[in-house]
Amino acid sequence: MADTEELTVETRLAPLAAEAADMPSAEQEAALRPSGERYLNREVSWLDFNARVLVQAEQADLPLLERAKFLAIFANNLDEFFQVRVAGLKDQVAADVGIPSPDGRTAGQQLQEVRTTLLGLVERHVAAYREVATALVDHGIEVVRIDEVGEAQRAALDRVFQDRIFPVLTPLAVDPSHPFPYISNLSLNLAVIVADPHTGQRRFARVKVPPLLPRFVAVPDPGSDGNGNGAGDRAGSRSTFVPLEQLIAVHLERLFPGMEAVEHHVFRVTRNADLTLEDEEAEDLLALVEIELRRRRFGRAVRVEVEPSMSDEVRELLVRELELHPDDLYDVAGPLDLSGLFALYGLDRPDLKDPPHVPAVPRRLMASDDEPLDIFAVIRERDVLVHHPYESFAASVEVFIQQAALDPDVLAIKQTLYRTSSDSPIVKSLIRAAERGKQVAALVELKARFDEQANVAWARALEEAGVHVVYGLVGLKTHSKTALVVRQEPDGIRRYVHIGTGNYNSKTASTYEDLGLLSCDPDLGADLTDLFNLLTGYSRQTRYRRILLAPTTLRSRIVELIEAEAEVARGGRPGRIVFKLNSLVDPKVIEALYRASNAGVEIDLIVRGICCLRPGVPGLSDAIRVKSLVGRFLEHSRIYAFGGGAFGGGERPVRYLIGSADMMPRNLDRRVEVCVQIDDPEARKRLAEVIEANLADDRLSWTLGPDGRWTQVHPAQGAAGGCNAQVFLTERAQRRARRRREEPVDPAELGVQGSGRLHR
Repeated sequence: MADTEELTVETRLAPLAAEAADMPSAEQEAALRPSGERYLNREVSWLDFNARVLVQAEQADLPLLERAKFLAIFANNLDEFFQVRVAGLKDQVAADVGIPSPDGRTAGQQLQEVRTTLLGLVERHVAAYREVATALVDHGIEVVRIDEVGEAQRAALDRVFQDRIFPVLTPLAVDPSHPFPYISNLSLNLAVIVADPHTGQRRFARVKVPPLLPRFVAVPDPGSDGNGNGAGDRAGSRSTFVPLEQLIAVHLERLFPGMEAVEHHVFRVTRNADLTLEDEEAEDLLALVEIELRRRRFGRAVRVEVEPSMSDEVRELLVRELELHPDDLYDVAGPLDLSGLFALYGLDRPDLKDPPHVPAVPRRLMASDDEPLDIFAVIRERDVLVHHPYESFAASVEVFIQQAALDPDVLAIKQTLYRTSSDSPIVKSLIRAAERGKQVAALVELKARFDEQANVAWARALEEAGVHVVYGLVGLKTHSKTALVVRQEPDGIRRYVHIGTGNYNSKTASTYEDLGLLSCDPDLGADLTDLFNLLTGYSRQTRYRRILLAPTTLRSRIVELIEAEAEVARGGRPGRIVFKLNSLVDPKVIEALYRASNAGVEIDLIVRGICCLRPGVPGLSDAIRVKSLVGRFLEHSRIYAFGGGAFGGGERPVRYLIGSADMMPRNLDRRVEVCVQIDDPEARKRLAEVIEANLADDRLSWTLGPDGRWTQVHPAQGAAGGCNAQVFLTERAQRRARRRREEPVDPAELGVQGSGRLHR
């Protein structure tokens, strides 16, 4: 078998060897490396990212409720990973798909590596929870077992159970006349073994923990109203909680009167939740998505989480009835579903959280005492680059759409909506604009994963208001973040645009780091007009003036720009590339970066999540460095920068692109994505500042080694606390709001030289 595998690898690499005949020896050697040495595995790389999130929960210097929040984020991330990525791998195994991943692993091998990695992460997650929960006790917040509650409080909890929980419970028996019940996705359940006291016969029953009730039930204190509403949540008072499933478990006799509950165990099921949409054949995509959402509830099970104390009898029953493999069962030595910790984070305890973040209002977008803001006049003066959450989303992007909806000179508004908040001011503005007789078109992406239900609801509300609602192109998701406003002005029609890296979502804009460009450049206006005609009508438009569009030109243009830097380096001049993005997976882009590295281009990649490129490998990626920032704000913007010996300097001007696309096959081949080149000098300075801050950071950063291991960066010895990019950019935004002119970035402030503002 080993000889066969070696022959297969040699055969697969033979064409590459022929192509490499004229390459320099280093490039030839690099091209002949097995795929496992060229690429890191996507799934393992994602798990490494979630491990970096978990480290935030393990950091003793973070406020306790911030640590609890990161525990909840880790749990949420893992749920989605199983629902989509693990489900996809299991589908490949079931279909006997033999095509390996770019790093050479089969689906089965990836599943095994995922499980091995996860076993350690789950243990760390539980250990971090116990540490945080123990520390919270000293601050008056306590999650206790039901048997640790005092007699008076237990009586009050019994009333809570009787009044608010018992009426909504439905025990389901399993016997010859009752088949094993359907266990819904992400549901928390009790597996109960009951025995007939007369015959001794044992039966299995399932009790679903109602998902609409609080995950942790407040234990009433003497000053409460008996329903837990008086449980204090301010500094100086105490808040005690019990897990909901434990409160149910101690009242099982109420659910099975006359029977003896001999054992009970908590378990939780995760199912395949990735929609399968054959939209090429769909006459009504809206109806199809609604059907598939109902089907999602019945997706195949991919994981079951259980308590370690669960008996072999119940384990075997669950594995058999859920049609799982024993490896799909995960022991969790703590409360299941720690996403419920978001409720604890919601407590009014500012002493246990980061100081509140108040985004700055860009000075150019501030209203004066004499007259209100005219955002169109501001944009006509020159482009506006906004940086969230450091700068206010409400005072920039939302104001842009709100003023367009109310302005009598605005004739039309067109916008893409991928994910938006449940009470979206932007959607309300679009409805208001339609009601005022303006032409309004909204491309609502119904296939935005896990936001499908919300987008269906928004689509119906928009349609009822008279908005022209479309659902995108067949076979593609529309992921671009674009808005077009058409306005009648004294000198004729003028078009205003917004092109961003993040969604039109006011909630995520407060925690996701993103960029957006507001402009009335005629070429950009013409480009977005053509784009919306493509999205809403029939068009084969492929050439644009200033934007790059996936799936047509984006990848090829990015590769061209990489190759151009390589040519510069081969000619003896310094070549430079910096990417800031969420994920780097696409093999064609990775190979172009490898070639540029071998040509001598200095490359820095700031990758928040998945990175399949191996940096620092001799002969392959010597000149490539990869880092990741994980902190208070989720790094979400995409910046692609080419040229210049140093950003803000160097002999050649830097070319900056921002947009919605990561370098992944799904973004470049199966989504509509938009990137735009930034030409405004002040905006370019801002992007240089963002890049320099990210490169200088040594407080939130991790670096990736050639072996695929991530190492946490620590401040240089002697530095007074290190360089925190997010703190620096927060302070820069606040200072910028107070000054009339943009300030160039000072390298000293970034911790590059001496001590500065970031050293704290």
